[in-house]
Amino acid sequence: MKRSFFSIVLITMTLVMASLIPTASVSPPIAWAGQVPFGTPTSPDIALSHRDRVYTADQWSNTVTVTDPVDNKLLGAINLGAPTPANLNPLYTGQLLVHGMGFSPDHRTLLVVSIASNSVAFIDTATNTVKHVTYVGRSPHEAFYTPDGKEAWVTVRGENYVSVLDGATYQEKTRITVANGPGMTIFSPDDKYGYVCSSFTPETDVITVTDHKVIKRIPQASPFCPNIAATPDGKQVWYTLKDTGRVQVFDGQPPFSMLKTLDTGPITNHVNIVHNAHGTFAYITIGGLNEVKVFRTDNFAQVATIPVGALPHGVWPSGDGTRVYVGLENGDNLVAINTLTNQVVGKSPIGQGCQAITYVPNAVPSGTGTQGLTSLGIAKQATHLSLVPLKNGKPAKLAAGQQAPTSASLFDQGQVQVLQAAVTGLAPKQSYVLALSSDPNGNGTLEPLEVFTTNAAGAAIVNTVGPIRQVVLGQNNMPRRYLVIYPGTATQHATPVQVQAQ
Repeated sequence: MKRSFFSIVLITMTLVMASLIPTASVSPPIAWAGQVPFGTPTSPDIALSHRDRVYTADQWSNTVTVTDPVDNKLLGAINLGAPTPANLNPLYTGQLLVHGMGFSPDHRTLLVVSIASNSVAFIDTATNTVKHVTYVGRSPHEAFYTPDGKEAWVTVRGENYVSVLDGATYQEKTRITVANGPGMTIFSPDDKYGYVCSSFTPETDVITVTDHKVIKRIPQASPFCPNIAATPDGKQVWYTLKDTGRVQVFDGQPPFSMLKTLDTGPITNHVNIVHNAHGTFAYITIGGLNEVKVFRTDNFAQVATIPVGALPHGVWPSGDGTRVYVGLENGDNLVAINTLTNQVVGKSPIGQGCQAITYVPNAVPSGTGTQGLTSLGIAKQATHLSLVPLKNGKPAKLAAGQQAPTSASLFDQGQVQVLQAAVTGLAPKQSYVLALSSDPNGNGTLEPLEVFTTNAAGAAIVNTVGPIRQVVLGQNNMPRRYLVIYPGTATQHATPVQVQAQ
């Protein structure tokens, strides 16, 4: 049972799971093959175009941000729900905790999963209107269409099944029982297999699409897999393990043998596949290191490390493979990367707490495609802090280029903020407390905000809600206090190991 301790915090909740830089022009496409998830090695690429759209699922603002990828231009947002604390009323309408994404093979329908309202919204990509909302089981996580477009599979992570929705009527037609806590499903390009990893059980299931039968259970190195991707040739399936900072790769064809385990880093989030003139590559977001790592798929060699900003999460390639886009969960930005140089070429603002992104080529066949979009409004407002170790009793000074082990963002919701801390650099599987101290060095009175336990990589994502910005910045005549992390419990205080950077 979670406990709340901060005396002035209105509501505390924990979900512990553990500048626009325009490009002058768009380079001509230099890619050879179709891109995931529906492309195969012989599919034609779809050149970068103003008809394309990048969508981000913004968990704290309950929005979908819509971006034109050609010039990395924010077009607006699709509002699906209200911010906190309005969303704590009975939720008769609207969605809560917008989280997962997918799209149809014809590029006309966007799937948006909201984990707290147990819903899948079907959105028309040309008009940005919600065509239908289907409610499924407890805490769905991700959804994707089968390559033939006839079904949409929804991983119901709060239970033990995949909800199979009819692609035309949007109604549930059957359920596929899998290991407890299914995280995500992706399909082989030939539409034979669905691959479903688990977030609670160390098992990935292989399912035949035609008859919905589990034909293989593949052991995962650890239980928490949030994301999975298949290569365009169908030969490999890559999945991330957020709890241990690893990625595993298995053969996408029978007998589905394990091929490789990679140590990637704390808070390893999402993976996706890009095929371009240089080969086929896996792009992996490493949230705890604020970077994207790039690996070849033929020999698993790491070929690039790309700094991108605070807590990279979702990742998706353009239709021609010349760009890959990354959503920053704590950085409020969509980052564009040139895949031929592995350099950041653009950034644009997005909503709060990006959990997933998707790139839909030719999403808007005609017109401006801006109907129904609104401004981000309050979702653009956030305060960014960092926590560092103590050195000689004071916050450590970071060297040039060195990044803090913990980033914290305060997402404005009006009178309160959602505080999200991406914590790394701690002992694995130990109890810690995120707290406020009256002293910048952590020596003063401690007021616990939230207790959390680190995962096997010594990391955690910690969330809490309250008027915290006003306190840590000393606003509104409030006595200033400072974020700290100390080992122990709410009632057993110890010397802080990380404090708010000054």
